[in-house]
Amino acid sequence: MIPPVRAKAIAAGLKKAHPDAHCALNHSNALELLVATVLSAQCTDERVNKVTPALFRKCRTAADYGKIPLPELETLVHSTGFYKQKAKSIQNLGREIETRFKGKVPRKMADLITLPGVWRKTANVILGNVYGVPGIVVDTHVRRLSNRMDLSRENDPDKIEADLMKLLPEKEWTTFSHTMIFHGRRICKASKPDCLACPIRTLCPKKGLP
Repeated sequence: MIPPVRAKAIAAGLKKAHPDAHCALNHSNALELLVATVLSAQCTDERVNKVTPALFRKCRTAADYGKIPLPELETLVHSTGFYKQKAKSIQNLGREIETRFKGKVPRKMADLITLPGVWRKTANVILGNVYGVPGIVVDTHVRRLSNRMDLSRENDPDKIEADLMKLLPEKEWTTFSHTMIFHGRRICKASKPDCLACPIRTLCPKKGLP
């Protein structure tokens, strides 16, 4: 059993080290964040933030995303990669949100994960950053760091999420996700982690590192 006290100490250390940690995807409402999160798959947040201003001006409602011609939508999201698949997912999202949820992004995990292309990770992004419902977002950084810090010995994102939920107080889940992501980008990088600069180096067993 991984000691919860160590997990809490890691969470506190990361929060102190990255006080500016936040959702890096620009948005003003749940629909915009949902679309941006879909676009962020295998793409940097910086690139997504360059694409979304024009997209958000063109499509302001779920109905807009459902009605926009697919070729036009593909052009708008082209530079995020996998643009055909992403455009189709976003169009289907718009249609289902409009028809099933009266144009409003649902506020419950059970409803969110029924939408096309929405898994627990994406749902937790929406719940934690727009609706104030705590959730742990297991992206590539959180997955890597959780294994490296020995907070979870799982590879499946849903199982990692479950492990972290057991180790940390619910009120810390969203903030912990942000600080882990920032830490993964700034210090604990995949290929060359800067362990000497790491504020939680004494708490980390550095699993998988030489």
